Amino acid sequence: MCITGYLTDFSLPEICQLLDKGHQTALLSVYTCSPTPTSLSKVNYIWVYHGRIVAVAKQVNHQGLVSLIAQSRWINSDVLTRLIEQCSANQPLGSYLKSRGALRTKQLKWLFQVQVLKSMCTLFQLQSGKFQIDFNVPLPTVEMTGLSIPAMAATLIGLRSLTNWDALADKLPTPNSSLMSVISSKYHYRLEPLELQVWKYANGKVSLGAIAQQLRLPVEKVQQIAFQLIAVGLAEEVPLLTQTTTIPVAEPLDRGSLEEASKSNISYSFLQNLVGFLSSKVTA
Repeated sequence: MCITGYLTDFSLPEICQLLDKGHQTALLSVYTCSPTPTSLSKVNYIWVYHGRIVAVAKQVNHQGLVSLIAQSRWINSDVLTRLIEQCSANQPLGSYLKSRGALRTKQLKWLFQVQVLKSMCTLFQLQSGKFQIDFNVPLPTVEMTGLSIPAMAATLIGLRSLTNWDALADKLPTPNSSLMSVISSKYHYRLEPLELQVWKYANGKVSLGAIAQQLRLPVEKVQQIAFQLIAVGLAEEVPLLTQTTTIPVAEPLDRGSLEEASKSNISYSFLQNLVGFLSSKVTA
């Protein structure tokens, strides 16, 4: 089964978050509308195993990692060919080459950085495109170094490298909203100084606009940092919590009204459907 959509409706950071939180194993294909100045291919393939990105390639011929190793000239071409033939179909190629002494840990990390992290950073620059998520797809062990990274951690790295936020402008939390810290013991990130400063205000009591004034930063920068914290599950956007005695407490909406409201927002409806599908995949 597969899910398809447009990045303008459901962004790459949102997709990565759901795959990560849902511990999904899937192939995420990202289709670009046209090649960009950074030489993006028409399709980019991202393999996710239990919510962790294990490989990224521009083709499905299982030659991406092999070509990268060959270009590095760390291994004689004849030796590399022989080792590939001897590698078990169930073992990542990178791990096998390391076990045979053909590659060192430092070299594997470099390969993973180029193959996965650099590619993901480039994909976050996309202004538009389509995506497809295919489940129950075999992992391409020949494309795998044996290393992996949580999809949300890759998101944080990608967003930090983002220079043009136009594609995510309508996804950013509003200046009048606030952040609420989300307690999670599973994910640990080494936040940068500005991210830590913004996160310290994640108590639901200070608007992003006020945080920008306190930190003497442009509001847009605080919105972007807030989105990064939200994208990796460290915080969530909430209405500013204020105490007032002039506004009466509103009656809660009944279920029918909530369902009717959700139908009027295509993005929200799509998000809810996707969350529900991924949740069912976990419990199945």
